Amino acid sequence: METLRLAIAQINPVVGDLEGNVELIRDLIEKVEHCDLAVFGEMSLTGYPLEDLLLKPGFIADNKNALNDLASMSGDCALVVGFADSDGENVYNSIAICHRGEIVGSYRKQNLPNVEVFDEVRNFSSGSEPLNLFFIGGVKIGFVICEDLWVPDGPVRGLVDGGAQLIIAVNGSPFHQGKQQERESLVNEISQKSNLPIAYVNLVGGQDELVFDGGSFITDSAGEVILRSSRFYESTIIADLSIEKNKTTESHLPVTEVSSTRNHEGRIDPSVAPTLKIYEELYLALMTATRDYVLKSGFHQVCLGLSGGIDSALVAAIASDALGPSNVTAVMMPSRYSSDHSLTDAEQLIENLGIASINFPIKEIHSTFSEQWALNLNEEIIGVTDENLQARIRGVLLMAFANANGWLVLTTGNKSEAAVGYSTLYGDTAGAYAVIKDVYKTGVYGLARWRNESVGNEIIPHSIIDKPPSAELRPDQRDDQSLPSYDILDPLLKSYIEGDRTRAELVEDGFDPKIVDEIVQLVDTSEYKRRQNPPGVRVTQKGFGRDRRLPLVNKYKG
Repeated sequence: METLRLAIAQINPVVGDLEGNVELIRDLIEKVEHCDLAVFGEMSLTGYPLEDLLLKPGFIADNKNALNDLASMSGDCALVVGFADSDGENVYNSIAICHRGEIVGSYRKQNLPNVEVFDEVRNFSSGSEPLNLFFIGGVKIGFVICEDLWVPDGPVRGLVDGGAQLIIAVNGSPFHQGKQQERESLVNEISQKSNLPIAYVNLVGGQDELVFDGGSFITDSAGEVILRSSRFYESTIIADLSIEKNKTTESHLPVTEVSSTRNHEGRIDPSVAPTLKIYEELYLALMTATRDYVLKSGFHQVCLGLSGGIDSALVAAIASDALGPSNVTAVMMPSRYSSDHSLTDAEQLIENLGIASINFPIKEIHSTFSEQWALNLNEEIIGVTDENLQARIRGVLLMAFANANGWLVLTTGNKSEAAVGYSTLYGDTAGAYAVIKDVYKTGVYGLARWRNESVGNEIIPHSIIDKPPSAELRPDQRDDQSLPSYDILDPLLKSYIEGDRTRAELVEDGFDPKIVDEIVQLVDTSEYKRRQNPPGVRVTQKGFGRDRRLPLVNKYKG
């Protein structure tokens, strides 16, 4: 039995910030120096995903220079960091093993995902070098990178058959609901089949439309989780792993000698962070993504339109929790159709959250537009045109406040509305980041209730949660006058959007044919709107954006 002192370094790098990421890793080197090995996540040196930054030769060269700088800082503890390698013609998603000031080995990702949010085939080439083991702290270790772990009979099988005593998977695995269970289930199965422990190391933090949730973990040879890092937070967990010696005395693969067994004082047992409930992990995902998008973009303060409805209330709560109440300003822009209870609900929420507010009624501005319309066109502005005008007035004001104060505008529309086009282009969609664009309306209600339950207090007033949803752009308007109830709409949307079910299959699933026809048409014809909406974090298995791209001009019906 060998003992390996392993550090799982779950960090939040910034894409392209090579100097900052080196500093982030360097700050941890001293803390892990008493370990045999410290492992960081996929592309930890560069941030991930890099997209077409990888097409810039200058970036590749700078990232290699940064790696050399980082390697020179390494000591007795071996460091495993992700970087972009190149042979002059091709670029590879790679890891480097650094020890005592040198790069002593590397591995190039062999299996490149090209599904869902992943488009690695565009920017990377597959590694094809023979597999290799690394002797670190007296243990023969095999390394793989993310997708390599998910491919049956891939490099993991070769490492196991080749004499590995421990498999370490370096990952940049973004969050969607249920993803952590998928990861742990997969690794559990591989551990049981191989009779080996497996360490799964992930990134954490938001990057554009993705959020990485961490949750790094280790399974023992029986597949049981013996270590789990926190979700959505940076952490470095150090643990002593008891590693059984191979039944065979010789490895079938080449072994690179890095470091021998070290004597460690005492024993550090692994810790297991608790699993998160559904709405808890979803809320943390939204909060993390919002915080990182704002701060990594160079902003510190945000504003949003606060109507007194459930969507804007939830976004205000998320923003307040992510950035601090002092960095959030709610802008109330009541119209002639805004109800008294919406105003009082909004004011109560502002007080509960402790955020700043601006009250800027649009009645007079709207009247001026209406008068000028009638004067120049000899007709009244009515119907949807008038409703959209009010939304666009609000969008203009929000952007003006943002310009005047150096704020970033958060939009408040949800996935259900975006799916069917129940929004105003350049109106309520105007902004920089759409916090809940991938959250269905029913999920919005669930998150609001969870937020209150999490503190045992009414942060989001119950009157906001309980009242019928309405855009309040005409007298006595309610969402259910234009759409089916969200309890019916959301399951239908999920099946059509995330399940790619056809019209016929949806009817077979039990959905009303008339509603199916109506909703499918709305979803299909609203693609042009969604394409112009601001980015927002993906939290479902298929969001609008990176992993669902349809032609804007599209006549297919099915």
